[in-house]
Amino acid sequence: MSSSTAKCPYSGTQAAGTAAAVPVPQPLRSPGGVSEAPVAHWLDVEGLAADPYAAYARLRAESPVAWVPKLNKFLVTSYGGCHGIEQDQETFSANVSGSTMNRAIGAQPMLRKDDPEHAIDRAPINPVLRPKSIKEAWAPVFARNAETYLDALEDKGPGHADLNTDYAAPLASKNLIDLLGLLDADVDQVRRWSHDFIAGMGNVLDDPGIWARCDASTADADALLAELIPFYRKNPDASLVSALANSGLPVEDVAANTKLAISGGLNEPQHMVTNMVWALSRHPAQREAVLADPALWAAAFDETVRWQSPIGMYPRQATRDTVLEGVAIPAGAGIGVVVASANRDQSWFGPGAEDFDIHRPKRPHLAFGAGVHLCAGHWAAKSAIGQIAVPKAYERFGSLRVDEQRAESWGGWVFRGLSSLPVTWN
Repeated sequence: MSSSTAKCPYSGTQAAGTAAAVPVPQPLRSPGGVSEAPVAHWLDVEGLAADPYAAYARLRAESPVAWVPKLNKFLVTSYGGCHGIEQDQETFSANVSGSTMNRAIGAQPMLRKDDPEHAIDRAPINPVLRPKSIKEAWAPVFARNAETYLDALEDKGPGHADLNTDYAAPLASKNLIDLLGLLDADVDQVRRWSHDFIAGMGNVLDDPGIWARCDASTADADALLAELIPFYRKNPDASLVSALANSGLPVEDVAANTKLAISGGLNEPQHMVTNMVWALSRHPAQREAVLADPALWAAAFDETVRWQSPIGMYPRQATRDTVLEGVAIPAGAGIGVVVASANRDQSWFGPGAEDFDIHRPKRPHLAFGAGVHLCAGHWAAKSAIGQIAVPKAYERFGSLRVDEQRAESWGGWVFRGLSSLPVTWN
């Protein structure tokens, strides 16, 4: 039975064998022409971590707004649906009850708030992350760090180097330590915190082992911040923690938003380094075009983040009965905004949306979100990765490519990326 023929548990019915544990609110009285949400009973949620894109394509074709019993939420996989959610925070709130993000970092950060609370939290960090500040204050730091870890990659040698472990991950961690001002923190420590927080934010199946690691890393990060916040109030500088500490925000909000930055500020840049090299290795003609014309690096970054979005899905919650893409959604329903699927939607990006193409006509994507929750660090990522880390890697190793003799390792769908990418060069 296809997803389009099943009934959503929110309608007061249930699909056989799937809906017993799902709460069943009162039936929604919908206007004419509005359908009940199909149930994607076929969706293998655990299997999405291996490769989610075939499932996303099926969801977009059959049921771009679908109820998924195992997740106890609607998944929205079309560009139009995801973009519509981002443009209407009054109906689709980021302040999600039972948020895995809040649980992972032990507090409510700005990404789980709507305006005006979200805007209040975000105001102190905007000046630090504006393009002018990134170019003048931070790009030289990012460049210096890139050279340091390219030396380490070169020391490993072309038969043994792993782009993630030897370059992308430590570089992203060091850039983040400097940008945030995490004095006395080391690269491995911040990597561990970020990985644990990200695992928790993606822990939609409630694995207790993941929560145990999150709790330990939260305690460690909070201990450091308990020292840094009063230090920066007496000794302000250009760092992000200093800006937050001197913003007048409560200490718990400063800590929550710092831990949010530790999560996304390492995970996405790390994966973008490996994703770009992986994509260009599999498309040698496009790699040669970029190497011949450095002006194409911006397009290569933008196309990679669209095609292999490091952030795959994030939650929202309906504040009232509503209709999305012709499907009735009741107040209180949880929603997964699957931007990794939206970014391959042919109805928006045209034929070939599933393909990697740096020459694609430019259209807005959702890899950094949209609306009021557009990622504050997107300019930093474009600079640190698209203009510095990856171009410098090819400057150092002109024939840099994936080493097909050794195995790579992908994982995740809420957050997705390469944990291992063996590389070689001549």
